Amino acid sequence: MIRLLEDGNIDMNVLEISDIVDISLLQNFQDNFALGLNCASVTVDRKGNPITKPSSYTRFCNDYINNSSIGSQRCAESHHRMGLEAARTGRPYIGQCHAGLIDFAAPIIINNELIGTVLGGQILTQAPKQEIYRKVANEIAINENELMDAANHVTITNMQNIRAAAEILFIVVNSLAKNGYTKIKLESIAKQLANKFVEISSILEELANSSQSVAKQQHDLNYEIEQVSKFNEEINHILVSITKMATNTRILGVNSSIEAAHAGQAGKGFAIVAREIQALAENSKDIANEIMKFTGQIKTTIDSTIDHSKATLHTTEDQTKEIASVSASVQQIVHLAKELDNMIKATS
Repeated sequence: MIRLLEDGNIDMNVLEISDIVDISLLQNFQDNFALGLNCASVTVDRKGNPITKPSSYTRFCNDYINNSSIGSQRCAESHHRMGLEAARTGRPYIGQCHAGLIDFAAPIIINNELIGTVLGGQILTQAPKQEIYRKVANEIAINENELMDAANHVTITNMQNIRAAAEILFIVVNSLAKNGYTKIKLESIAKQLANKFVEISSILEELANSSQSVAKQQHDLNYEIEQVSKFNEEINHILVSITKMATNTRILGVNSSIEAAHAGQAGKGFAIVAREIQALAENSKDIANEIMKFTGQIKTTIDSTIDHSKATLHTTEDQTKEIASVSASVQQIVHLAKELDNMIKATS
């Protein structure tokens, strides 16, 4: 079973041979291997249970040992033991099975984890000894003479040939397993990449929308600031008019004072009014000048604010363009990741 851990790696504790190797392809190789080297072969999982059909099994094993419940159980235990020993050394293991035949185990190891074993053998390096096989027959409750006759038909070969067969089995099967593991690892990476880039693309899209919103708000702010600047100019125009009115009023007051002086005693009251008009004109002019000074400062601040605002707007617009460009690149990577995933699946 293929199960991914939180870090994205494959959980090796539950990975099975069938997850990474085409069993029909493995069966075909196993059958031809057994036939070509005149030996038996079977593939078992990490617990020693067969996952392929036996190839070229001897009559000794097929008709007698495995027909006994005790013998069958001992076979599974023997397979498991040999697989563990092969996994411990990381190399093919050659040994004697519980029934006295020579077997060899080629461990299937991925990331230092034993996920199965290909077993071969059911052969001898010398003629069978009667005492050994009669003892086995009694232990598993089968006919001694029949088992002995089957043992006499077991292939006899030398140890050098057995070692060569075990090495071939080890190299080929592990190559198949590693290729299969690499394939599902690539599929996993491709999917993770696609998912991550989809997340990034979504975030970038939100940022782009946010930047566009900020740019619009900045445009609106610039407009409002420009409106304030226009109001400030209108105030200045009004103040200029007030200053002119104050100047004219002052002139009027001076003329009135002159006329009052010409009128003598009768113009005293008018003279007082004339002086008040002059004083009012002077105060109005001073106030207008002060206000104009403040509006001048306001204009300077507004102009500086407009410059900074335009610079900010320019930066925001540039960022929006860059985000859009990055988002387009991410979309392209997502497309490439999906193509990679499709290519990997197409090789299945």
